[in-house]
Amino acid sequence: MILKDKIVHVLGAGRSGRAAAQLAASHGALVTLFDSSDEILNPLDGIKCQAKASAEVGRNSSCDLLVISPGIDTYGEYVKAFSENATEMIGETELGYSFYSGKVIAITGTNGKTTTTELVQRIMSHSGTSCACCGNYGMPLSELVMLDEVPDSVALELSSFQLETIKTLKPKVALWLNFDADHMDRYTCIEDYKNAKLRIFENQTQDDFAIIRTGEDVGELKATTYTFTTEDQSSDFTLTGGKIFFKGEELLEIEQTRLRGLHNAENAMAAIGACLQLGVTAEQITPALKGFAPPMHRCELIRTLDGVEYLNDSKATNLHALDSALRSQSRPVVLIAGGKQKGLNYTALLPRLKQHAHHAIVYGEIAPELKKLFTQVVVTIQVETLSEAVTEANKLAKHGDAVLLSPGTSSFDQFKGYEHRGEVFREAVNKLK
Repeated sequence: MILKDKIVHVLGAGRSGRAAAQLAASHGALVTLFDSSDEILNPLDGIKCQAKASAEVGRNSSCDLLVISPGIDTYGEYVKAFSENATEMIGETELGYSFYSGKVIAITGTNGKTTTTELVQRIMSHSGTSCACCGNYGMPLSELVMLDEVPDSVALELSSFQLETIKTLKPKVALWLNFDADHMDRYTCIEDYKNAKLRIFENQTQDDFAIIRTGEDVGELKATTYTFTTEDQSSDFTLTGGKIFFKGEELLEIEQTRLRGLHNAENAMAAIGACLQLGVTAEQITPALKGFAPPMHRCELIRTLDGVEYLNDSKATNLHALDSALRSQSRPVVLIAGGKQKGLNYTALLPRLKQHAHHAIVYGEIAPELKKLFTQVVVTIQVETLSEAVTEANKLAKHGDAVLLSPGTSSFDQFKGYEHRGEVFREAVNKLK
């Protein structure tokens, strides 16, 4: 991409937007960074910054290239106004990809992306190929390509928001973990959300690879495809007796890692499948993943108190993640759920809730709706805050149970993000006597 003397406008002054602005400026572009906040702190050298940027400001601007940060609604009035007088519009990830020449392993799915991204990075690095996590997890791709030593490969986590704005991005290996309803507060229908995610395969050819969870409807693909699941022994990657196999060849005993639950076994399958296509050998898998623990806030064991495990799954921001967390539990569950109203329908969760939980505690904006629904299958208690929920769960849990925080929705009614929510849970659990 030739940017010298081009006028580039970047929307969003967060980490992704700032990285895009710096990257464009480093290639000779005339860059302006726009943000709707009252002030843009820590302005960047050589880059014009404009705070309080509105749709009206956008309609009165023009540029050769408009770059959008992933947190900004691609189809909203704000972006539409700025794009009216823009010759071309792309996202920050697409901009970064334009200046990257290494191997791209791209990961998408409604749930499990971050754990899988870390697994890919660990396997590739252990095998001798430098690799970094980037995209929706880790550093923005636009930031990575400006490093003094750019890694030979990237584990690129991609959200639907990032995939909306790609043009040429072509992963050597694309991973599709799973799909279920999410972000219905942004998309008009579930088909729009799915179509955005399917763009991960859009530019692949027969020389590339796709790793797909068995049973997922992704249409016809040009790439060579391999399947994985814990539920079907006819898949390419399978799980038997706690061990992962590829077409009958043993690759990994899950107990060698700190991964727990069927959903994490599938994340490992996907990551291993991707790395095998890039030259990693079967013998390198176990040494690479020995002792590996999932990222924080993803079915993370906080403590065991009086024989009760307290699990932090704050990253479960949608129905599918909550369902997966319940499915993976071998102990009776006291579930803590709730948060922001995202317009999701939780009715499909009821059979799983009935099977695995004996109590549910709900809180937050969506609590009244969840209580009305969950009461159909399990004793449900409504409280105001997460800290109150922990206190109630402690009273209800018996020796051998698991208290599972798996909210099933986002956190922005009471918290800054899922990390903040998880830390509040951790603090409340550690205060228990």
